[in-house]
Amino acid sequence: MRIHEFQEKLFILGEQHGFMDLELHYEKEEKFKCSLFKGEIDSYVSSEIAGVSFRGVINGKMGSAYTERLDEDSIEFLIENAKENAELNEDPIQTDLFKGSNTYPEECFYSNELAKVTIPEKIALLKEIESCIYAYDERVTGTNYFTLESGETERAIINSKGLSLQERQNHIGIIISVVVKQGEEIKTGLYINVSRDFSSFVSEQIAKQAVEEALSQLNARSVESKRYPVILRNQAAGSLLQTFSPIFSAESVQKGRSLLKDKEGETIAVPFLHIEDDPFLENGLFSKTFDSEGVATTKKAIVKDGKLVTFLHNRKTAEEAKVKSTGNAYKSSYKGSLNVSPTNFYIVPTDKSFDELISSVEEGIIVTNLEGLHSGADSVSGNFSLAAKGYFVKNGKVQYAVKQMTIAGNFFELLNNIEQIGSDLDFSFSFVAPGYIGSPSLLVKELAVTVE
Repeated sequence: MRIHEFQEKLFILGEQHGFMDLELHYEKEEKFKCSLFKGEIDSYVSSEIAGVSFRGVINGKMGSAYTERLDEDSIEFLIENAKENAELNEDPIQTDLFKGSNTYPEECFYSNELAKVTIPEKIALLKEIESCIYAYDERVTGTNYFTLESGETERAIINSKGLSLQERQNHIGIIISVVVKQGEEIKTGLYINVSRDFSSFVSEQIAKQAVEEALSQLNARSVESKRYPVILRNQAAGSLLQTFSPIFSAESVQKGRSLLKDKEGETIAVPFLHIEDDPFLENGLFSKTFDSEGVATTKKAIVKDGKLVTFLHNRKTAEEAKVKSTGNAYKSSYKGSLNVSPTNFYIVPTDKSFDELISSVEEGIIVTNLEGLHSGADSVSGNFSLAAKGYFVKNGKVQYAVKQMTIAGNFFELLNNIEQIGSDLDFSFSFVAPGYIGSPSLLVKELAVTVE
């Protein structure tokens, strides 16, 4: 059954059962994922998932249900289950359905050119990259991870208040972990990139970046454990920001899980720090023109000149705070419940290059990767103690790689101890929190560094 026919029948039956307001949320996702190992396909997945969720107000309470099937039986299933869930809903704040924003941005996050790229072309790219990796240096012994993943998502929200929205998005990403060996020493180098431009993936450049990253970790030495000035390279800085991004959610604030409560308008960071949430970022994985409640998205300053401007809101948190939604309602899928999420959330870069940040450090540490973000960071207190990889800097120059180390500090203090912000904005990948989170490299006054 087509989605609009399904919606019409669902709303008719829902009204007959006493629902006053009704809404249908539809999502369809197509994914392709392929991994390679020494020229052979290691894994291959091509899938399509589609489903709908129904929300409706009955007897003053909101009820919801979802299904993967668009047929007559599913219509009755949704209505009955939504009625049962409404009876169990004891939430003191019962939000109504949204009739729509006055205007919606005219943005497109779907590439027709990317959609034309065939699966054989994607596999051929992987094989070409792998060939370049092995040819780059004889110390390359293999790859821990070598995957290309592409996806296309279609979503729509239709309700009985006149809201009717739909949108498509697609992307392609490559993740590679290269392994090099020198004597008994084994190191890895990571490459990650996501785009809507297939032509932006140049095999020779990708191989060079991944292999050089691995080679730079060889001949690692120990350094004295103490407090050092630390440069968090863009990926590491982005990972840390992602881990602590929930503190900017009104949902966390209202549940007592953020120390930023009541801090709007106050200084929480150095005066040259700016954090933005931009749903219109060209290659952003979370780019969108409307959120999961149908509210129009907007680009907004979260921190400006070091001051907290706003929290991220959906309609429920906004109602409790007596403000307007910021367009950050989020459902992880048609099955998910409504909560709050950033879209494309990042620290605004400056014009200072990464090399300029290094040259300003008399003695310090560059952190390239962070591990243990799930267990080693407390987003409520801000404390973190994380395994890290990186380099030792002396007299403004990188000297050598440092053996496995641990860095420790407090995120709230870190925001007030940033000395310089780089120009190299990049986005990290983490499953700690939703959103597409990025940062340029950050020079921090000091962090506790413990080396093996």
